[in-house]
Formats: sequence, structure tokens, C-alpha cells
Amino acid sequence: MTARMRGLSAVVIAPRDDASLLRSAKRIDNYPGMPQVSGNELLERFCQQGLSLGVEERFGLVRSIMPMNPGFMLLVENEVIEAKTVVLAMGAGKPALLPGEEELVGRGVSYCATCDGMFYRDKKVAMLSATEQGAEETGFLCSVANSVDYFPLKKHRAEGLSSKANPIEEKPLSMKKTDEGILLTTDYGSHVYDGIFIYRSAVALDMLLPGLEIQGGAIVVDRKMQTNIPGVFAAGDCTGKPLQIGKAVGEGNVAALTCAEYLAKIG
Repeated sequence: MTARMRGLSAVVIAPRDDASLLRSAKRIDNYPGMPQVSGNELLERFCQQGLSLGVEERFGLVRSIMPMNPGFMLLVENEVIEAKTVVLAMGAGKPALLPGEEELVGRGVSYCATCDGMFYRDKKVAMLSATEQGAEETGFLCSVANSVDYFPLKKHRAEGLSSKANPIEEKPLSMKKTDEGILLTTDYGSHVYDGIFIYRSAVALDMLLPGLEIQGGAIVVDRKMQTNIPGVFAAGDCTGKPLQIGKAVGEGNVAALTCAEYLAKIG
């Protein structure tokens, strides 16, 4: 809202199924001017007010942020969006990675089938998915890979799962690189793959934007909400405690004002 009032275009990107702690809050008593409001009602009011001011709403998970010169490219599901600045405000939630996963990113583990699927033509791959999006992406993988095993990381609708995929009801526990390929260990045994694709409802911060400074699981910012990467700002619970809506809103306002200053400087 502050960005729009400063004459900036603003796009808010978030997954359609919002599982935030705020939305699930039954009652909030400490937000000024709106006593005893539910988190869902508060968010809906925020959303409608933003849309009325011309904020664009786009649903999808941001899988990667790539710096350009100038600006950034954001991979939103399978689409690319360009922006001059980015404000990170994804809350305090963070995905629990499997042991060995982080070390294998870019070395056989990927979070985008559209981006990297072609590297596995006629090979054996696995899809570890916690979302319906992962089920849908198996269709593309099945069109290029020799075989695709599908592991549900948690219960979800998998209506888009390709009939060519092989559903496996085993719980992935860890992965590691071997001479034969990537060894995926489950609660029932183990499997070896040339590549593994992982779809969750969130992306780890250091994987979302490489080089972003993080301490204690929180994004490091200064008083103007600037991160260590020029043009990237952060606000809310992702910057650390206290985890309160009043603090998040205030930081978001500061970040928007700093964005306007930054854009005025770079022209």
C-alpha cells in the first residue's frame, strides 16, 4: 500500500493455499484499532485494501531469485517475472530439509522440473512432493525421463499425477551421492536415481537467493530493512523476533519507503 502511494507498481506473490500462522489465529487483541479480530479477517482486510489501491496479486511459489544488472528475475512456479526491487516477507516458516539435500542442490537435486528436467532425458528420476504442483510436474518429467518415481512428502491432492509415474508410498529420510547415483533412503529401504526433484510449499532462504546473509535462521537487515544484497529488502517475521503483526507491518512500511528511495537513486 505504501509502495502504491509512492507511485510504484507492486506485485504480491504468495502460494494460493496460505498456511501462515496469522491466518490460523482465532483472535488477535493487540493490533491497534482492530481489537478481537481473527487473523483471517485481518488478512482479508489487508488484501482488499491493497487491491483497491492497485496492488497486483499473483499466486505461486517463488522458487528462485536471480540478480540481473539491473533488477532481478524471479522464477514463480514455471514463469519468470522481472522486478527492479524485491521485498522478502515470507514469515518465519522454513522447510525442513532432508539430510544430504542441501549438499546436492545443483548436483542432482533440483526444485524446478521445467528448468532442469531436460538434463535427465532417458534417465531415472524421483519426484519428492508435498504439493499438487509437484504431481502436475511429473507429466513433463515423464515425457523426458526413462522412469519417474513419485514420493509424497505429506498428504496432498495428486490429481495431476501422470499415469506414467510410479507412486511409491515410502517416507524419504535422507540422500547422498554415490558412484551409482543419488541414493535415496526411505523408511522401507533405498533407491538410486540419476536426479531428484523436490516440491514443497516453501523454499529455504539460502537456496531462494544465494549470497543472502542469514543469522540464526533470520535475514540480516539494517534499520532501513536493507539486506546485504542491493535492491533486496526484508520485513516481518523472516527478519527475526518479536514475531508480531504490528512489528511486521511497520517493517513492511519502512521497506517500501526504502525501496522508493533506492529506485529514485538508480533512476
